[in-house]
Amino acid sequence: MFKEKYFEVQNLSAGYYDKEIVHNVSFSVEPHTLTALIGPNGCGKTTLLKSIVNLLEYRGKCFLHGEELKEFSIRKLARKISYIPQRSGIHVSMSVLDVVLMGYNPVLKLLERPNKKQKQRAKEAIISVGLSEYMEKDYLTLSEGQKQLVLLARTMIEDTELLILDEPDSALDFQNRYLILNILKQMADKEEKAGILCIHDPSIALEFCQQIVVMKEGKIIDILHPQTDSLERMEKALQSIYGNVTLSKCMDRNDHTHIVLLWEGDSCVQ
Repeated sequence: MFKEKYFEVQNLSAGYYDKEIVHNVSFSVEPHTLTALIGPNGCGKTTLLKSIVNLLEYRGKCFLHGEELKEFSIRKLARKISYIPQRSGIHVSMSVLDVVLMGYNPVLKLLERPNKKQKQRAKEAIISVGLSEYMEKDYLTLSEGQKQLVLLARTMIEDTELLILDEPDSALDFQNRYLILNILKQMADKEEKAGILCIHDPSIALEFCQQIVVMKEGKIIDILHPQTDSLERMEKALQSIYGNVTLSKCMDRNDHTHIVLLWEGDSCVQ
């Protein structure tokens, strides 16, 4: 019996002007999972994400619960999908709290303001990303990393089913990088959500994502599942884009096993 996919991309091709960047891409994601898009710069990761959220015209189809995204209105798409681009696009001075409250726009009526409960939830989201002291600060005065955390807080209050994030960790320091990925993983684990993340660091993808879509020259060359695939299979796919790398399993102090990517000349101390 046919089982409907949670989210599915079928034969998607897209680009800019007359140049095709993404070529006939197909993959699917399941709920309660994070999927990473990895690959060299210019391989089409951002183009693919923009196509999924209808910011670029494309050939092919994208389905959420069997509904084709091309048929969604802008408002319906915003109710179903949260999208965090590399740059926020916010150029007007407003407080951090007001930026997070924008997450309610798709469900508010014209001229309707967020209620007390919604404001409290927004404040709790800001606190959870470590920005409690910045609640009333001007968003435009924040660092790029802090802006990323504000947008994550906004995503946390949106009652959407699919999270699309383009390099969510790009401007973050080591500590906040792991904070944001842990929050995303918890959101997917506890709620009926799935996430698709464009990530530059394959080590982050191996640590936090249940599925890794490996892209090169606009095509998917492999789809990996770190929890079940052998190290040898994953090594072969990663070597095709990163060169001479190997994978190793290491144990932390709490006896948790992690897959670690090693560059040539590195070693893993257990």
